[in-house]
Amino acid sequence: MVPTKPPVVALPFWVRGDTNAFFGFGVNVLVNVLTLTGLCVAVVNLPEGEVFGTILPALGIALVAGNVYYTLLARRLARREQRTDVTALPYGPSVPHMFIVIFVIMLPIYLRTRDPVRAWEAGLAWAFIIGVIVLVGAFVGPYIRRYAPRAALLGTLAGISVTFISMNPAGQMWRTAWVALPVFALLLIGLLTDVKLPFQFPIGLAALLVGTAIGWAGGAMSVPDVTAAARDVAVAVPSFKLDLLLTGLGDMAPLLATAIPLGVYNFTEGMSNVESAATAGDHYNLRSVLLADGAGAVIGAALGSPFPPAVYVGHPGWKAAGGRTGYSMATGVVIAVLCFLGMFGLLATIFPTAAIVPILLYIGLLIGAQAFQATPRAHAAAVVAALIPNIAAWATSQIDNTLAAAGTTAATVGDEALNGAGVVYDGLLVLGQGAILAGLVLGAVVVFVIDKRFVRAAVFAGVGAVLSFVGLIHGEKIEWNANGPVALGYLFVAVICAVFALGRPAPRVPDPDEAELDRRHEPSAPAAATAPATVAAPGGPADGSRPASAVNG
Repeated sequence: MVPTKPPVVALPFWVRGDTNAFFGFGVNVLVNVLTLTGLCVAVVNLPEGEVFGTILPALGIALVAGNVYYTLLARRLARREQRTDVTALPYGPSVPHMFIVIFVIMLPIYLRTRDPVRAWEAGLAWAFIIGVIVLVGAFVGPYIRRYAPRAALLGTLAGISVTFISMNPAGQMWRTAWVALPVFALLLIGLLTDVKLPFQFPIGLAALLVGTAIGWAGGAMSVPDVTAAARDVAVAVPSFKLDLLLTGLGDMAPLLATAIPLGVYNFTEGMSNVESAATAGDHYNLRSVLLADGAGAVIGAALGSPFPPAVYVGHPGWKAAGGRTGYSMATGVVIAVLCFLGMFGLLATIFPTAAIVPILLYIGLLIGAQAFQATPRAHAAAVVAALIPNIAAWATSQIDNTLAAAGTTAATVGDEALNGAGVVYDGLLVLGQGAILAGLVLGAVVVFVIDKRFVRAAVFAGVGAVLSFVGLIHGEKIEWNANGPVALGYLFVAVICAVFALGRPAPRVPDPDEAELDRRHEPSAPAAATAPATVAAPGGPADGSRPASAVNG
């Protein structure tokens, strides 16, 4: 008998859950583009014509290309696995990178030369180098992901989401709590429960409209500001800025100290995000993801954007909201159109920031929770260990910004004075340098110690020693013997673990529920077993055939 082919699954381009995910993710990207626009104009003093006429259109091209690519990748995965609940990976301008390129790369050059174009050139070269490193990482990353434990990958990702993704929005929310908290409450009810709005109205859009109405009614917004911004709306077409890029690359040596670790950070974060999607049941090919991220950074830099795009934290959140494949493409196209039309100055005067940023705190909640829910309970301490370097990095950035606002620096104040005030700045600074890689190493060591797999713990501790010695973690810059004392500390850890390995202790016996947890996260796992459907996405089944995934994927 001739075997019959399985029926081809019908994949709609848009389902009801895509509407929720589109407004949620679209607002997320909108916030980030509004933020980077303000940073370019207010911090580096770039002319608004260059920001709205070159940088944003270049970013728009990268966003369209990337989100279309990830939509097609999701649809290919859905067809291969005969599933209708595959969610596309979210893609947009990297949040940590847009602050780093402004404050670490572009601002010092602007302050030294008072030439914003020189600063822009350096930013483009830096973004280009980041892209090249990520392209190289596409061939290294899969091997790291294969051997790094899930608690370390998800823990360090949770560290980013709890600190850099959540804390600043949380501060902005409570600064205008009367606008932000009602928005946050609507998001929690609509995205963490199965409660539906009348007529299936999208909760993300409802939350934005309610917050905007409260802001305008309370006098937080200004009509003259809207009128002035509307006059600046103009169509801009992206074009190559190879002259600026090549000029910046002509003096790229000083950029390598941050570009190399940040490039490593990019592909490590990409690994964590792919792992995060896998825990939600969508097993993407890591190399395909990293090649796209690297290409997006290179193309964006060639067109004039110093902001490398990347796969975002938050895939499980959009999956829980019912998003499938359509929301990603729609977000890329809509944000790109707004970039081409120069609408971001106008939008910033229409929507209160406090009505927009709660979606970022929601994503932080989801990713932080996932790190614990998708890993064995015995590895909870390892998740916390992976969080700590990112918390240290965030804390030192807050200290640095505070001292800068007071017209001084930590070096000027001195470690003795800071320690006397109970601020362990010097230790936090070392701990937080190369935070995502440091979290990965620290989390992996703790996992393997818990499991009594001391040889593997020794190997990761040895990797930590090497990375510290060359400055990829716990070092101010890439150099030989960047931090010998920390490298020596990791080496001692490796020796201790190796000594305990000589006793050949029996590995920890997994709890009964760990086998089911691992089975759900294997690429061959059935789609229906991706998660316990404890919390449905709003509106019930997102595609009309089966319940949406639970919050933890």
